[in-house]
Amino acid sequence: MNNLPFYIGKRFLVFALAMLCAGLVFGVSASACYLFPTFGFEGGVGFGMLRPMHVSAVLFWILLGATGCVYSGMAILSEAKASDVLARVQWLLWLVAIGGVFYSYLAGDFGGREYWEFNPVWALPLTLAWLLFLLNFIKTARKIARWPVYVWMWMTGIAFFLFAFAENYLWLFPYFRSHFVTDMTIQWKVNGSLVGAWNQLLYGTAFFLMERISKNARVGHSRLAFAMYFLGLFNLMFNWGHHIYTLPTAGYVRYTGYIVSMTEWVFFAKIIYNWKNNVSDAQRYYHHFPYRFLMAADFWVFLNLGQAILMSIPALNLYTHGTHVTVAHAMGTTIGINSMILFAACFEFYGRKMHAPGRWLNAVFWTAQTALLVFWLSLNAAGVQKGLWQMNGQAVPFREMMDALRVWFGIFAGAGTVLAVALSVLGFLLLRALFATDAQEVTGQTGSEWPAEEEEKIPTG
Repeated sequence: MNNLPFYIGKRFLVFALAMLCAGLVFGVSASACYLFPTFGFEGGVGFGMLRPMHVSAVLFWILLGATGCVYSGMAILSEAKASDVLARVQWLLWLVAIGGVFYSYLAGDFGGREYWEFNPVWALPLTLAWLLFLLNFIKTARKIARWPVYVWMWMTGIAFFLFAFAENYLWLFPYFRSHFVTDMTIQWKVNGSLVGAWNQLLYGTAFFLMERISKNARVGHSRLAFAMYFLGLFNLMFNWGHHIYTLPTAGYVRYTGYIVSMTEWVFFAKIIYNWKNNVSDAQRYYHHFPYRFLMAADFWVFLNLGQAILMSIPALNLYTHGTHVTVAHAMGTTIGINSMILFAACFEFYGRKMHAPGRWLNAVFWTAQTALLVFWLSLNAAGVQKGLWQMNGQAVPFREMMDALRVWFGIFAGAGTVLAVALSVLGFLLLRALFATDAQEVTGQTGSEWPAEEEEKIPTG
């Protein structure tokens, strides 16, 4: 078993955890601006700068983390060696890009679009890094005779992200920039497609972890797994339609988006149908600390998928579009689903030298889940109140509406701070484990062992 891809994955995950810590600091600072609007302005760093820095850091946590998980997974699955030269160049390109992105923000050089607000010149090293990732993945995956579903998900996630990210910069061409509706349609479409692409990477990682924890090789080859994969791929390609309800595009685009969005009921129904099995699995694997994060991700999939389906209904979308409901959905998926899967993978791959997770670490886990729930609910409450304000037709000034939301802002800022502390503790433990873990402990394992701990029951209240 070769160890080189293990070191490659480890390299990216260390970088990812650093971005997580940066994102938490920027996020807590940005939330303070809701309570103290002048916060940071004396130093030249206000909400207008903190928000994109927070968004970029969190996006980089997800993308770098997904990259590290794929490399680590392929180190276990494939006999082919990933190219360390390509991976090193890929990592250096990421370093250059991220350094440039934050320099761009600090210098006030905002030349990009929504969620990618930095000067577009720094998108070039990101694109080249992702292209090298694709080449390295193909190099290792071609040696796997029969691809399980998660390898297909990783492949399509990498390929579609590269396509959508390039599409994201069509606005640089005068033709697209000069047609406002076309420009906005592409931008909002791209944001949905990019999320679908990295979801393929992370949900593929979740399938891989479930197979590894349960030691059931059928997980990655079942007909149901592939059926759900193709449905997810279908949504990746066409689900973006509900993002552009408010734009004057062709009717068939909106109708297609709505129909595709409603296919998510299949996922929702499957979650409910499997509820008893999920409870049984939780009782069986709860002692295995990485599994707890998959259990949490499953819960947040249930909440956020239900919310996404409701937001895809045009009559409700009019109220939620552009409000804190959208922010709550983004935070719920980014932290509750994506980050929980990444934590599960990091603890599974690199947490073996940690001491057995005791009650205090379990308390950190549940503190994070509780704080995230309060955080999510408070943002939704603020969003509903703002949605009613923007649709009731009364001439209530924006300032008065925002003042009325301060109680919700206070709750979400407080819950966000607690959440940031809990996630920082987990991040610190993982960084320590990453620097202490020996490659053979990961690549030499065929099953999923975890240090024995004092038996703990699943909290029921």
